Amino acid sequence: MFSIKKIKQVVKEHYGRLAQQGKSCCGNAGHLELIGYSKEELAKLSDDVLNVGAGCGSPVTLAELREGEVVLDLGSGGGIDVFLAAQRVGLRGRAIGVDMTEAMVERARASATKLGFTNVEFLLGEIETLPIADASVDVVISNCVINLVPDKAKAFSEAFRVLKPGGRLIVSDIVTRGKLALKGDLAAWAGCLAGAVEDREYLKIIADAGFERVEIIAHSPVPEPEGFYSVTVRGYKKPDAGSIWLGR
Repeated sequence: MFSIKKIKQVVKEHYGRLAQQGKSCCGNAGHLELIGYSKEELAKLSDDVLNVGAGCGSPVTLAELREGEVVLDLGSGGGIDVFLAAQRVGLRGRAIGVDMTEAMVERARASATKLGFTNVEFLLGEIETLPIADASVDVVISNCVINLVPDKAKAFSEAFRVLKPGGRLIVSDIVTRGKLALKGDLAAWAGCLAGAVEDREYLKIIADAGFERVEIIAHSPVPEPEGFYSVTVRGYKKPDAGSIWLGR
């Protein structure tokens, strides 16, 4: 088994190269439409964003974002989900992206300037130690990133910490059916496979972090290898006493 430091180094180098080359690990805009992005929303973004757009689902589409909300994207990459979320929450809202790869953060910031977004922010940081204040965001999203994180329990605990009471988590990710032996392959870590865990374990980690009403709300097969599939999971942070659930 590789050390956490080594896994992070390989993942960071891999996505840093993709950012510099303007490439995605997952394909092009056609791939983005297949996993749930709307053609109309994608048309509002530049090739600089779309070319590095990666994911295995569309958490923004399923998050039911409301005007004025603050949204945090874990592992924001080139910023595609941040920009889409920013459009939905409007100028009274805010969309924040956190990513550990400097080249991705720089690319996303440049795209924000070029596209004229004033309600977005991109921060350099790790998901397990978010540079975000306690109880400061309404919604946490993530797209095919938690599988890259060795300490998933810490990642979801941090997501819980930064959410306001009553806030919601919507993450798309790669999970497995059954135990799959790829943990010793560093390339598979960067490729979103070696770090994937069983679906039941994934849901348990989220629930153990404190989230309630944790459930899979969308799923789809991954073409290859066999045994992997994509899920979108939703969970809620319990509201303060006297408050009511705003989610469904």
